[in-house]
Amino acid sequence: MQQLPQRIALLAFPGIRAFDVAVITEVWGVDRTARGAPRFELRRCGTDRAPVPMRGGITLTPDQGLDLEQLSTDDLVVVPGVEDHLAPVPEPVLAALRAAHRAGVPVAALCGGAFVLAQAGLLDGRRAVTHWNLTGLLARTHPRIDVVPDALFVEDAGVWTAAGVAAGIDLCLHLVRRAHGAEAAATIARSMVTAPFRTGTQAQFVEQPTPCSDREADALADVREQALRRLAEPLTVADLAGWAGMSPRSFARHFTATTGTTPVQWLLDQRIAAAQKLLERTGLPMPEVARRCGFGSEVTMRQHFAARLATSPRDYRRAFRAAG
Repeated sequence: MQQLPQRIALLAFPGIRAFDVAVITEVWGVDRTARGAPRFELRRCGTDRAPVPMRGGITLTPDQGLDLEQLSTDDLVVVPGVEDHLAPVPEPVLAALRAAHRAGVPVAALCGGAFVLAQAGLLDGRRAVTHWNLTGLLARTHPRIDVVPDALFVEDAGVWTAAGVAAGIDLCLHLVRRAHGAEAAATIARSMVTAPFRTGTQAQFVEQPTPCSDREADALADVREQALRRLAEPLTVADLAGWAGMSPRSFARHFTATTGTTPVQWLLDQRIAAAQKLLERTGLPMPEVARRCGFGSEVTMRQHFAARLATSPRDYRRAFRAAG
């Protein structure tokens, strides 16, 4: 665990969404160190100390101003979504975002907060995502942005954007996971009673959130549970389909429609998550970690870590086992 708390700056200005403020506060503004979570220092930064109005009669009173020097030394700057996506953002807020990004501080925006980053010019020439219902508006009003149509969250050059509502929770937990490891993110997720792990590439919404029948729902749930118990095995879509009593093609279609991701991608996500836990919690040799998580070899596990986490299993263990 870090000796110093990770410093998070929440930018507060009129028109921000109360839900996103609540998500940011729930992830980084609650002391969970007694449960083994990292220490955070959440600063609510406004153009002044006046209460910031939000929809529903809620207000947020900033505890600090927009000190550009201090923002440039924070560990993360987060922008909530906004109610009016085309309303001009106060120039001090835009200047603060530009200063933080120039200093190399990661900047993240939830939902319609992408429009704020766009006004600051931080998304020009970069990939970005927002709520699926707003992607067309973002592309039309800011044509220099490479708008990703349906991902949960994306990152480009230290700038993070997330889709709507629940995807903001996914991004916040992902940023905790990157900074502190999978176990820290899982601890916070358990406290919030939310899913600890959804990748940014997962679709924003699924075609069939509730399967057509209880039998089908039970079959898919049983398959996922059985797969998690047998991750060490070289599972295929045909294996999973056989457990569900479906053809591979029908199973893949139902699985994707229900979960928003393919069976192959879901398996890879679970293998990576399992490997992260073993690397954080145990001193098992790398080949054994790879075997238990179904990668087959250390080389394959290393390739997937590099592609997904931009690090190696050894560096991941070095950073997060010592921290935990």
